[in-house]
Amino acid sequence: MSAYSRIRFLLMFGTALSAGVPSWAMAASQDDEVAAMRREMRQMLGEIRQLQARVARDESGAKAARHGAPAGRVRVARAAPPPWTGPEPVIGTPPAVPDRTLLTFGSSSGPRSDAGSRLITPEGPPSSWSDFRAATARDETMHIGGMAIGFPEGRPTIASDDGAYAFSLGLTAQEDIGGFVGTAPKRGEGKGNFNPLTENARRIRLYFSWRYKDWVANVTPEFGNATADGSVSLFEANLNYTGLRHTILTVGYFQPRMEEESAERASSFEFMERPTIVDLVRNLAGGVARFSVGGEHAEKRWLAAAYFTGQKYGDRSKDTTITDSQTGAVARIAGRPYVSKDIDVHVGAGATSAFKVNQSSTGRNYTFSDNVEMPLGETSLLTSGALTNVAQIWAAGPQVGFRWRNFLLKSEYYHIGVERGAPPAARRPCRRWASTVVRRGNYTLFGKGRAYNAKTAAFTTPGVIYDFDPLHDQWGAMEVSGRWSVTDLGDVPDQGGKGINGNQQTVWEGGVNWYPTRHVKLMLDYDHFIVSRSKGVSGGVNLLGRSGNAVMGRVQASF
Repeated sequence: MSAYSRIRFLLMFGTALSAGVPSWAMAASQDDEVAAMRREMRQMLGEIRQLQARVARDESGAKAARHGAPAGRVRVARAAPPPWTGPEPVIGTPPAVPDRTLLTFGSSSGPRSDAGSRLITPEGPPSSWSDFRAATARDETMHIGGMAIGFPEGRPTIASDDGAYAFSLGLTAQEDIGGFVGTAPKRGEGKGNFNPLTENARRIRLYFSWRYKDWVANVTPEFGNATADGSVSLFEANLNYTGLRHTILTVGYFQPRMEEESAERASSFEFMERPTIVDLVRNLAGGVARFSVGGEHAEKRWLAAAYFTGQKYGDRSKDTTITDSQTGAVARIAGRPYVSKDIDVHVGAGATSAFKVNQSSTGRNYTFSDNVEMPLGETSLLTSGALTNVAQIWAAGPQVGFRWRNFLLKSEYYHIGVERGAPPAARRPCRRWASTVVRRGNYTLFGKGRAYNAKTAAFTTPGVIYDFDPLHDQWGAMEVSGRWSVTDLGDVPDQGGKGINGNQQTVWEGGVNWYPTRHVKLMLDYDHFIVSRSKGVSGGVNLLGRSGNAVMGRVQASF
């Protein structure tokens, strides 16, 4: 019997079988034999559909050949992925030999490799097409009708079988709750906003990513806010090309990163927020949703990045009088001069400059201001005062880090300079604006210690070897951290206007983070702040200097 005869016989047999089965066999029943028959029928119907597709392809090819069509014009169908053999689709590849550990915890719960144990971070740099296909091949993927559905690098993804086309989703959700203690004003000062208990959706980002081979487009709306939630904005909207070796080229609204802290990504921070000095310098010509054109190149031991930047998303809607938008640049270089199993050494430097700031109806002005490193909508006590006639602002500084086993210590220092424009008497750089950030003191109590990510030239989260499962004595990962930061915005008298000087802020902070899984993070921070006086704070809130404490917790999920 020929192959076609056998195929047609099986098709007719399956049709007759499906037509001849009594209706009682298709109804819901508890009978084991009926249930087994229904499973076999579903399996047979799946095979019949595969055979029907093969017959249709072969007959169309034979027909084209009989009519004398040129061989080059005959379409050759790609082989379909092999069908599954069980009654339900199987996701991933089960181990050939049963593993007691995997059977106990599930293959997605552990044990994990070092790279596979780290927190899912959807803000990581886009992968090249070859890396994406490799990740799709090794992660949990199900093939259906020429499509691959899975979770490469922890992100829900639908892709063509060859990975040329893909659509990915991601999520970072951070909900904060906390308050301030001991922040009562001195006599004659305004009270300010230091809520004893409040909540805030800090980041709620939905990541949409479209891929065609090495071209990746990202659009990420932002539903959270650094001070008060309730408004919708944009985190990024950009196009990336990843076809050059270890290189990513980017154009669009993006967050160019010049400091190690931001390179870690927001979901991987050791504390709720970056230190104040980092927030100030990164927003000069970078920050979230900044128009950027540039790229970065990463090797195993070094990284270099440079971007030309413009305005931020929404600048002109916030101030409709802007007639000349900002231009600037951001650059970073970082290296890993020594590495071993127990030791990582990181060194680097970052620089940023606003060649010109936005010009509005009041001129080219700029004000440095920030909170006390707890984003709960509190009054900002630190200020430079309103700087007028600004010609250029720049910042630069080194960054170092040292890891020994589970212990990590890092430091960053930045110097800020402001050049004033006309009148000539006001042209003076503010040479003394600087800050030293000695942060972490970080130690991983259990789980894998923080590790170095060569693709971002930054340290990433502790590793979760096994997901939280107290019945089997598995607790995820936990770390403790300490940080000290000083930001000094004082330089020359009356720099912000008559009687208005810049001031200084010192923050001591401690925190503990628990990672029950790669997707969930629970944080608890304590913050003690000391801020010197300045009349530049509105409402007379800091006429004599303020100090206080804050306690805040965060629940985070990322996919």
